[in-house]
Parts: sequence; structure tokens; C-alpha cells
Amino acid sequence: QVQLVESGGGLVQPGGSLRLSCAASGFTFNTYYMRWYRQAPGKQRDLVAGITSGGSPHYEPAVEGRFTITRDHFKNTVDLQMDNLKPEDTGVYYCNVNVRGTFYWGQGTQVTVSS
Repeated sequence: QVQLVESGGGLVQPGGSLRLSCAASGFTFNTYYMRWYRQAPGKQRDLVAGITSGGSPHYEPAVEGRFTITRDHFKNTVDLQMDNLKPEDTGVYYCNVNVRGTFYWGQGTQVTVSS
């Protein structure tokens, strides 16, 4: 029932930008804390950013000042604007929500930062 669908990944050069989008359905989107995670090859899935139901953002220090998380309560989407990308940002990016004790994930979208 809960569905999260990420889009917007791709290949970008260091210093470039990408905008990821997560389309949410199956729950009352505007009442939930939303998160973006990423997972590099061979590493664990780590939190990148989160945003409260009221739109207050939180960032992991490695992306602070470069990434911006936003949500649109009319479209039920949460976006991640990624600027000044670095090779270390490479990985699969996942949208996440905890609905009544269950973590839900999208299918992921690949971000590759390479020259």
C-alpha cells in the first residue's frame, strides 16, 4: 500500500548537480517525517537527510551546505537537490518513511559522480 518511487539519478561530473525526487502514496504523506538514504557499493545504507512534516530539514554533516531536502504537500513528493557533487556521493539513493513502525523504501536511484 505504501509506495515510494525515486527518480532523477544519473551520471554527473564532480561539481555538478542532480535533483532527486520521491513520489509517495498510500499514506498521509503530510504527517510523516521523510528521509533520504544512500548506499555506496560494499557499504551500509546511511542517512543523508530528513525533513519533518512541517518542512524543517536535517542533514548529515557530509552533505550540509551542498544538499537541500524539500517536500511538496500538494504533490506528495520529497526532493533532494544535490549541488557540488563529489565522487564520495556516489551510490544508490533511497527514499524512506516509517509508517506505524514499518520502514518503507523505494526502489532506489543510482547516482554516479565521476569525471
